[in-house]
Amino acid sequence: MGIGASIVLIAIGAILKYALPSSVLGINLAVIGVILMVVGVVGLAVTLLMWGPWHRPPLADRDEVVEERRIYGRRPPY
Repeated sequence: MGIGASIVLIAIGAILKYALPSSVLGINLAVIGVILMVVGVVGLAVTLLMWGPWHRPPLADRDEVVEERRIYGRRPPY
């Protein structure tokens, strides 16, 4: 779940919880709104933990040797 989907779930949950009547045809919309908000917050937290900058390896601290190879005399096929 991405950041956008999490924010959409939180927004829909808040609308169901605070903007609509509490129940429609025996369905408690406030409870469904709270569930959607909790799922959205958990999805947002998981997304931020997975894609946060602290999980990316730093580019400057790599000890890799970069090798440059030049091929002379060959031309690319056209």
